[in-house]
Amino acid sequence: MRLGLQIPNFTWPNGPAGLGADLAAVARTADRVGFDCVAVMDHHFQIPSVGPSEADMLEAYTTLGFLAAHTERATLLTLVTGAHYRSPGLLAKILTTLDVLSGGRAMLGIGAGWNEEESRGLGFPFPPLAERFELLEETLRFLLQMWSDDDGPFRGRHVRAERLLNSPQSLTRPHPPIMIGGGGERKTLRLVARYAQACNLFNSPQLEHKLTVLREHCEREGRDYDAITKTVYQFMDVGENGEKTSELVDELRRLSDLGFDMAIGAVPQLPRLDVLERIGADVIPVVREF
Repeated sequence: MRLGLQIPNFTWPNGPAGLGADLAAVARTADRVGFDCVAVMDHHFQIPSVGPSEADMLEAYTTLGFLAAHTERATLLTLVTGAHYRSPGLLAKILTTLDVLSGGRAMLGIGAGWNEEESRGLGFPFPPLAERFELLEETLRFLLQMWSDDDGPFRGRHVRAERLLNSPQSLTRPHPPIMIGGGGERKTLRLVARYAQACNLFNSPQLEHKLTVLREHCEREGRDYDAITKTVYQFMDVGENGEKTSELVDELRRLSDLGFDMAIGAVPQLPRLDVLERIGADVIPVVREF
């Protein structure tokens, strides 16, 4: 099993003036100690489960570009982008740019989106859920065409474009890997089976059932279930002084036994670097053997 670091909270002790230096140090440390990916949320207001809307929040892809300059090996992604936030053509150019400038380390994390408050607040469109799922599938089709040799037009129900030119193309071929986040059994997991290289599920009592549903969708789509990387959101909490390390390792072992290849989650003590060092020394080498 591999581990990924998600950074959902930017309200740190040194404030906005120190955020660049603190974030760079966190990214360099996570990269060096063995986290296989570094992810940020794609939100513009802070979400309720983390803090008040007014808490500090950075734009996701600007942040990933910054992180690319301070890491060498970790994959960079959002967990996850709402398909309604950016037009598919712009999103394709953003991901391609990140992939080129990071040396082939971009990954697309995407979903249907959910945070109506920030969309209404900042004037983003927020169509009904069924339409957001239609837009998600059109976006996936659009990006796959734009990452291919076909620079012809695109005609969808919600998106129309005349020429899907993408120059330079992504370094990762045939395209940066796609992760679809969410556990919806009728639509989300079907889209994983049809389009994605990875899924992301929240750690819940339904995990085993969700994987069964994904396997069934793969069978219907003629897709190799084992070719899809299964990731799960799991807090990386080893405690203030490492007292929760064994508890975290035990939970990661359980998740590995269920069939998950990677766990991605927040380290609540950030921006403390010693906690990342502890995970690198006491957790990552152990779970890699699962």
